[in-house]
Amino acid sequence: IGAAKLVVVVAIFLLTFYVISQVFEIKMDANLGHIFARSALDAAARSTKPPRYKCGISKACPEKHFAFKMASGAANVVGPKICVEDNVLMSGVKNNVGRGINVALVNGKTGEPLDTKFFDMWGGDVAPFIEFLKSIQDGTIVLMGTYDDGATKLNDEARKLIADLGSTSITNLGFRDNWVFCGGKGIKTKSPFEQHIKNNKDTNKYEGWPEVVEMEGCIPQKQD
Repeated sequence: IGAAKLVVVVAIFLLTFYVISQVFEIKMDANLGHIFARSALDAAARSTKPPRYKCGISKACPEKHFAFKMASGAANVVGPKICVEDNVLMSGVKNNVGRGINVALVNGKTGEPLDTKFFDMWGGDVAPFIEFLKSIQDGTIVLMGTYDDGATKLNDEARKLIADLGSTSITNLGFRDNWVFCGGKGIKTKSPFEQHIKNNKDTNKYEGWPEVVEMEGCIPQKQD
């Protein structure tokens, strides 16, 4: 009888051990499965997440090109924004934009920022703007964006100097038009980087102003 009891006890012990080991293995397998599944999902998410390019542009620039993205102001509320090579040169957040024409200068060889200024073309004087345009050195990348009104005080001399930088729309820039432009001193050709929306009460997004105009692209590095 004693031997029989011992056999039963051992059998129960072995059975219990087997059941416990099975449960643990299942749990281990489930946990491992969960871990692997999660890591696979994470990997899939990483592979499907679109890569981020400089200034948030839609595709990478080729070698020896500078990435840029810019936007005009929104009515007289939100200032323009100019970004080159992932460096925000002008924006409302930086507090260095203003009514009129906002200008950022960049070294055409290195992509380094040189200067930022804005010129009030509604209540200001065009003369300082003309002097500034004349002082720009050859090989300099010039980026411009309007805010509120960038045209009222513009005269023929200022428009000609901007046209010499590669602009074609500057001759038609009118009161409260939205305009962004990227050209260069000594470009000797028309720039492909320019967007212009006319102020038109029938099509304006805002009561007295057209919608924001945005532009992005890759500026060729100046070669010697």
